[in-house]
Amino acid sequence: MSGPGPETDALALAVAEVVVADPAVARLDGGVFGDVATHLAGRKLVGVRVDTDPARPVEVGVVLHLGTPIPVVVAGLRARVARVVGARPVDLTVSDVVPGPVDAMVEL
Repeated sequence: MSGPGPETDALALAVAEVVVADPAVARLDGGVFGDVATHLAGRKLVGVRVDTDPARPVEVGVVLHLGTPIPVVVAGLRARVARVVGARPVDLTVSDVVPGPVDAMVEL
């Protein structure tokens, strides 16, 4: 269960910060049913699920901007998240892609 706890909260917030800092990430995403989330004290962080059991994977759901090839973005995100979560496994899901900022679009 992803639930409250100072360590879980801090880890979920750190993962979210690292992920949304990537310019290829449009936003975090909770998945079809919104179940990729961590319940923080007084709120819900959608798009990152950190379980109290360290053997369970840290789950991250993202929507990406079109542009950089998805496998390249995913590899970079996995590496950055792994530096934050240590030995915990990481499951990263790309839920959707959206057009990027106008200045990042490639003209044909």
